[in-house]
This record gives sequence, C-alpha cells and structure tokens, in this order.
Amino acid sequence: MTRDMTAGSPAKLIFHFTLPLIFGNLFQQLYSMVDTVLVGRFLGKESLAAVGSTGSLNFLLIGFCLGLCSGFAIPVAQRFGGKRTEELRQAVGNIIWLVLAASVFFTVLTVLLCRPMLAAMHTPEDILEEAYWYLVVIFAGIPATFFYNIQAALLRALGDSRTPVLFLMLASLVNIALDFVLILATPLGAAGAALATVISQLLSGLACFFFIRKRFEILHLSKEHFRLRPDCIRELCGVGIPMGLQISITAIGSILLQVSVNALGSLAVAAVTAASKLSMLFCCTFDALGVAMSTYGGQNIGAGRVERLSPGLRAGMLLGSAYAVAALGVILLFGRALVTLFIDRGETGLIENAYQFLYTGALFYIPLVGVNVFRLLIQGMGYSKMAVIAGVCEMAARGLTGLFLVPAFGFTAACFASPIAWIMADLFLVPAYFYLCRHLSRWGTA
Repeated sequence: MTRDMTAGSPAKLIFHFTLPLIFGNLFQQLYSMVDTVLVGRFLGKESLAAVGSTGSLNFLLIGFCLGLCSGFAIPVAQRFGGKRTEELRQAVGNIIWLVLAASVFFTVLTVLLCRPMLAAMHTPEDILEEAYWYLVVIFAGIPATFFYNIQAALLRALGDSRTPVLFLMLASLVNIALDFVLILATPLGAAGAALATVISQLLSGLACFFFIRKRFEILHLSKEHFRLRPDCIRELCGVGIPMGLQISITAIGSILLQVSVNALGSLAVAAVTAASKLSMLFCCTFDALGVAMSTYGGQNIGAGRVERLSPGLRAGMLLGSAYAVAALGVILLFGRALVTLFIDRGETGLIENAYQFLYTGALFYIPLVGVNVFRLLIQGMGYSKMAVIAGVCEMAARGLTGLFLVPAFGFTAACFASPIAWIMADLFLVPAYFYLCRHLSRWGTA
C-alpha cells in the first residue's frame, strides 16, 4: 500500500510510517542478537570477540551498500510525490542497472581484501582466522543484501513501510532456525551465523520481488524503462553515492576506534560487542524514524510542499526524544541483566564493562535523535552532500577518540566515542537544515 505524505498531520504520518519500520528493525536485530547469543554461549568469548572485531568493517562496506539503496530511492520518492509516474519507472530501470554493477564490484573487492583489512586493524591473533571466515561469508552475500534492500527502499519511497517489514520478519524466523542448525550442528563456527544471515536476506529479497510483481503496478517496467539515461544515472549517483559515503565515512571513525579497542585485548572487544548488539536493538526506533524523515522530505519536496518540512521535523524530534527518555530508563534499570544474554554471569568484570558502554551511550540518545531526524530529512530534501559533511564530523570525533583518548584513558574513553560523534554531527546538521530551509523558501526549489 502506497502512502502520500504530502497532506495530513505530519506527526500522524511519521508515526504510522515509522511504526512498522521499528518492528522490522527489531526483528532484524533479533536475529542478529540470536547470532551473538549462540556464538557467545556455545562457541565461547573468543568467537564472540571474532564476530565483534568485524563490526566496523561490516558497517563500512555493507553500510555503503545500504546507503546507496536508500539514496537511489530518494529521486523515486520525489517523482512519486510529484505524480510523475513515467519518470519514476525510468528511474527504477536505471537503478536496477546500477545495483547490478555495484553488487559485482563490491563482492569481488571486499572478499579479496578481507584478510588485509583485518590485519591492518591489528585484530588479535587468537580471533583473526574466525573473524576472517565470518567476514568472507558476509561479503560474499552482498548481492543478497542489495537484492532485498533496494526493493525495500523503493517500497518505502512509495510510502509503504509495512510490506518490507513483513518479509523481513519472516526471514528473521528462518534465520533463527538456521542459526541453531549452522552454529550448533555444523563445524562452521561463527561463519555459520554469517551464512544464516545471508540466506535469510536472499529469502527476503525473493519474497519482495514476487510481491511487487503481483501488487505494485507502479513498479512494473517495460523494456523502454531499462534504457540507460545519462541524466538519470547522474541524478541517482549524485544522491546515492553521497548517502553511501556518509555511512562509510562514519564507519572509518568506527574502524579507528575498533583498532584502539582491539589494542585493549579480546576481553574489551567482547564487552563492546555485547553492548553494541544491545545498543543497536534500542536504536532501532531512531533508525526507523530516520527512514520516515527521508521519505517525508522526499515526497514533500517533490510536491513542492516546502512549508511542511519544519512541522515534520518538530514531530520527528518530539517522537524520538520521548522514546529516548524511555529507553534510557529501561537500560539503567535492566542493563546488566540484558548483558548476561551474551556473557556468562561469572564474567563480572566483562559484564560491568559492557553495561558501562551501554548506559553511557543511552545518556546521549537525544543527540542521536537529532542526527537521524535532521540528517535524513536533509537527504530526503535532496542535499545528500550535506550528510557527507556530517559523516566527516562523526568520523573525526570517533577517530580522534580512538587515536588519542582511548590510549590515554582506556575503556571509559571508548564508551564516550559515539556520544561525542553524535554531538559533533548535530553541531553541523542543525544550522545546515535551517540554512537550506531559507534557501528553499527564497527560491522555491531544491
């Protein structure tokens, strides 16, 4: 079902669009957590650290792919908001060619560079081999990642946030079942968890594909729509590549931080891994809200409804901040108990470190709301390059924390890396948004 976000209450539209995305993200994190729980409980803390040590590289490269898909969908949202159906189909046809090319390129590149990248990050020797095979399987599955995420991004651009979630939920259940088989009943180790993730993404993509063919006539393409159009390719790349780079640039800072955490030893890596998994679960709402803001901004810019941007931003900030306060309360009360999902109760030092990492981030969730609302709304407005600058701010903050503060102050400094990064990004994004609004009001165009 498509949803027109150019008319009606911004708060209601954003809330109803965000809600299914939250459930989808929760299910996605659920099967990611099952991976981690099974690896930590049954394969040991070394395997848990091996999976955790790949997190920043995974974020760097898979994150670029996801950003690319989200960026490609913004011109589609703008055409949908402007009721330009034929142009929309032409854009989708060109998106398919770009995604095919990107799938091949990134799969080959990343699989070949797995071991050199892990070595460059000074991954501890006792976890290097298992980390390598986990990462190889994930990167070999990049085509499956693209296959599902580009279709999900297109559906969200049309205002349908429910359909991708339903198929993702189904795939999550399949992933959990595969986890038990591939982790517990085979000698694959942590690589079994990666294989379960790739298979589930492929199933999600297939389900979306057949559903789109049956229900979404607006996405039915003819041969003419697949003709390469240089102007359309430039537009798509002009939005998609900066969105991908924004995530990757942010991830570079995470890699620098990961290097410093690796230097603290595999126990520190395990603590950050467990806490990060829980943090990602709590941050599902922020991610979903950001996607909603991107679609909201894209459709309203396409329809020329510039005056609806700021009411939408206020609604997004209010919804996100209310959740941030509630999430902080839950973490402060139950954080230690949640950490023991991944770590044996006897590892008291490890549990305290993971809990410290978790609650420190939660104290700064409202600045994180700002990052997601302002940045994704700006991207939806068509100014992806601004988001890249925000990514540079995050990269610099995490990188400098990793290079200078963690060696000096140890694990506590690592806990503050993300909060510092969020604040730095907000210091750029907030004035940038108001500048862009003045520009749009003056000229009446994006």
